[in-house]
Amino acid sequence: MTPQEAGALAAEALAAWGGTGTPRLLKLRENAVFEVALPEVGRAVLRLHRRGYQSEDAIRSELWWMGALADRGLGVPRPLATPGGEGIAHLADGRIASMLTWVEGRPIGAAGVPLPGDGAAQLRLHASVGRAVAELHVATDRLTLPPAFRRPRWDAEGLVGEAPFWGRFWEHPAATPDERALLTQARHAAAARLADYAAGGADQGLIHADVLRENVLRQGHRVALIDFDDSGWGFRLYDLGTALSQCLDEPHLPAIVEGLIEGYATERPLSPADLAMLPWFTALRTFASVGWTMPRLAPDDPVHRRHLDRALRAARILLDGGDLFAPP
Repeated sequence: MTPQEAGALAAEALAAWGGTGTPRLLKLRENAVFEVALPEVGRAVLRLHRRGYQSEDAIRSELWWMGALADRGLGVPRPLATPGGEGIAHLADGRIASMLTWVEGRPIGAAGVPLPGDGAAQLRLHASVGRAVAELHVATDRLTLPPAFRRPRWDAEGLVGEAPFWGRFWEHPAATPDERALLTQARHAAAARLADYAAGGADQGLIHADVLRENVLRQGHRVALIDFDDSGWGFRLYDLGTALSQCLDEPHLPAIVEGLIEGYATERPLSPADLAMLPWFTALRTFASVGWTMPRLAPDDPVHRRHLDRALRAARILLDGGDLFAPP
């Protein structure tokens, strides 16, 4: 979908919520995301959902979850209904649109851009991130989900099964035969560890599943989480691993890890088994990201090789018994 096509659809969707003006494109990736203006609300976020990615039931479930979290005081986007009381709108081309409140704040960073500040600053920042993730998990466990609640699964099958949610990363066409063999070996090793971890009572439940820098907004000394489009059922540690997957080249990586763990533990204790698995969940996110690129990016997009190299490095370190969180 081109920006022009997305803009035309956004205008159609905005009309369903009684909005005016020209939608401003913010992001054109999994979804097309726009800043819009609504009467009596002001700034809001309009999403045009990618066809074939999330079902209508899954989208409605995501909206219900965000609304329930917002009701409990978490600084997450709140869904906005149309004047007719509908949570979503069906567009002429078959897409689904949804509307969310605007969450103030600036992203804490961007993919591939080094984080500012020294180790102490990054420790404090990631302590805030860890605490926000833990608060999300704690609040979620206190909810009673509706019977029709549906979201994807980031469990062992969803990460390293025969049909992972984001694709068979070990078969990436840009990988060499040796690289595919290494990713396959890492996949089997991760599956064995996940099985042992789950058997030992691993914490599982609803997770954000996309705690990337651009989805974490700084609000003074606290942060807020946005973009729940990939949220689903999975291991709680996957949220921390996702945050760390973007930090493996940071010079202050040990401080980032320490801050994330300390912040999370203020609300939700972590066991030795959890801490031992955190590097593997970080690697698992790098593997999943390799799978994500395959159906979404042009074959010559350099992101393919960057994601492959990151995943291969993580696989080598963990299979060799090394420390993934050692300074680069």
